[in-house]
Amino acid sequence: MESFAKIISTIDGFIWGWPLLIMLLGTHIFLTFRLRFIQRYIGKAIKLSVTKDDYGSGDVSQFSALATALAATIGTGNIVGVATAVALGGPGAVLWTWLTGVFGIATKYAEGLLAVKYRVKTSDGTMAGGPMYVLEYGMKKKWLGVLFALFASLAAFGIGCMVQANSIAVMVNETFKIPTYITGIIMAVLTAVVILGGIKNIAKVCDILVPFMAGFYVLGCIILLIMGYKTIPATIALIFKSAFTGQAAFGGFAGSTLMMAMRYGVSRGLFSNESGLGSAPIVAAAAQTRNPVKQALVSATGTFWDTVVVCAMTGIVLVNSGKWAEGLKGAALTKAAFSQIPVVGPIVLTIGLLTFVFSTILGWSYYGEKSIEYLLGKKAILPYRVLWVIFVYLGSVFSLGLVWDLSDLANGLMALPNLIALIALSGVIVSETKKYLWDDNLEAISEESIPIREK
Repeated sequence: MESFAKIISTIDGFIWGWPLLIMLLGTHIFLTFRLRFIQRYIGKAIKLSVTKDDYGSGDVSQFSALATALAATIGTGNIVGVATAVALGGPGAVLWTWLTGVFGIATKYAEGLLAVKYRVKTSDGTMAGGPMYVLEYGMKKKWLGVLFALFASLAAFGIGCMVQANSIAVMVNETFKIPTYITGIIMAVLTAVVILGGIKNIAKVCDILVPFMAGFYVLGCIILLIMGYKTIPATIALIFKSAFTGQAAFGGFAGSTLMMAMRYGVSRGLFSNESGLGSAPIVAAAAQTRNPVKQALVSATGTFWDTVVVCAMTGIVLVNSGKWAEGLKGAALTKAAFSQIPVVGPIVLTIGLLTFVFSTILGWSYYGEKSIEYLLGKKAILPYRVLWVIFVYLGSVFSLGLVWDLSDLANGLMALPNLIALIALSGVIVSETKKYLWDDNLEAISEESIPIREK
């Protein structure tokens, strides 16, 4: 078992190394230019995301689809992931994380567009979509769709379920001395209450939870920035300078090179916003929308909020605190930074992490469910939901080193077929964008019929 774990860890390190980072970032840049810098429409996209639209087909509102995607996306990567990037790559990693988010907006837009264009209606009238359907109906490569769904379902149980539950249980145990099995039971019950009701129930909870958790955490960041406002100009300057020159050793900090700043900044940015991985478009396909482009714009705001706003604020707070120079890493670095707010600082961080992680469990439960449904049909949905609740408990009480590596590997492998579809169908993406956005027909209702899939 130990040898197997080493092999998986080695493969995982390779998959999440330069090859995948180059593929993901390259796709971001390619689509940005192919779509004439679609990021310039982010203001319009934000307005659309909070505008109610009763026209079009779908299971949940555009905002609910966005909230569910953000629930799965905004997680430990925004807090601990950014801290790891700063600890290993230096202050410059913050800029590379931010740039990854800016370019990633184009990829998230493209994923959302294809998900809606190639979605299907299942036998009970609900929508199903995502890269597996894009690969099957758009590219006519069902075998690639099967691979994506397989990797997604594996990643869901690991990185979206057990790993997240474990993070909550350990955190609560360290902060409040509550045994992990008690946290596991509470988490399993709460998860069951939400997910057994399906996407509409998940969306209702995410509609409330996501704005609260993001606003609560960002408020904590703003307080820290106000407290340290005198050093912010120097912090911003350091971030920009270090991004292109690296950072010399200082205090307990080992020092970083330009390549380290790029590698850790880019990798943590990609891991946090999930642009290109193919997860978020699964829920985008469930949105009630007039046409593919309208939902694609709403989906694109997910990367904006996740990385361009939340990750950037975390990064500036961490660098501005100066704690990174003391050799602190990961959660310890973030905890030290937030401890600068007397008494309530650690509480703000703990509540932020708890809500971020729990929301990730809810969002990923839907991703996994739709992947299992694609592979095994409707009959597998209820057993899957029950199994998901059980795995939430198991994740809370067991050590998960191997599970993390296996799910991280599956998470990376999801991206490969998804990126193939994005590049191969980039002409379709441009054509749809011209039809509805560039030709000013954004309110037009798509006349394409949604195929029925009996399974």
